[in-house]
This record gives sequence, structure tokens and C-alpha cells, in this order.
Amino acid sequence: MKIIITNTSRLPIYEQIASQIRNQIINGELVGDYQLPSIRALAKELQVSVITTKRAYEELEHDSFIQTVAGKGTYVSNQNMALIRKHKIKDLEKKIIQLLQLADDLGLTYKEVRDMMDFLAEGD
Repeated sequence: MKIIITNTSRLPIYEQIASQIRNQIINGELVGDYQLPSIRALAKELQVSVITTKRAYEELEHDSFIQTVAGKGTYVSNQNMALIRKHKIKDLEKKIIQLLQLADDLGLTYKEVRDMMDFLAEGD
């Protein structure tokens, strides 16, 4: 598991940690039943407070990405594909919004963007 945090990010550190773990789960890099480092071990590794890693884990557990088993550790949840698909669709929607904003900045119409997408899709 690889996590990179930066003090120059606009996101709080706990959100950077949670976001990177979430993305690794969604992308299949971390699979169900994978045991995550303990809160203390991760805090030490990243050189952040235990409170920060605890908050990241709590956020992930709230969203059902991970689960904690008392006395055993924290594991990646055995999620169903519908949940992963839902998160991927959210990411796609964000990218589409960015695309439409860029197209608007360039003065392109929705039809021009759609035609461009149709053309590119036919190339597959």
C-alpha cells in the first residue's frame, strides 16, 4: 500500500490518506480481506498523528470500504461490485463536468463535444 501525503495540498491530511486508500480499493490494488496497517503503524510510517490516521480509517469505515475487527485489525471490506461501480460513476461524472467546462471555455457547443466523442469512440 502506497500513500503519499503533501502539506501543499488543499485537502486535509486525513482526507489525502482516505482518498488514496479508497482509490486503491476502487482500482483493485487493494482487495477484500487485505489487512491494512494498524492506525499506529500507519501514523508512524507517514509521520502523522494517530488522530489523523484514525479519522481517515473512520471515514473509510463509514463508507464501507474497510472494516475493523476488534482484536484482529482493519481489513478491506468484501464489497459488492455495485458499490465500486457507484464510486467509479461518481468519478466519471466529475470528469464529464470538467470536460464540459473546458468545452465551454473553448466556445464549443454540446453538439460539437458529442460529435467529437462519437468520432473518438468509433476509433476503438
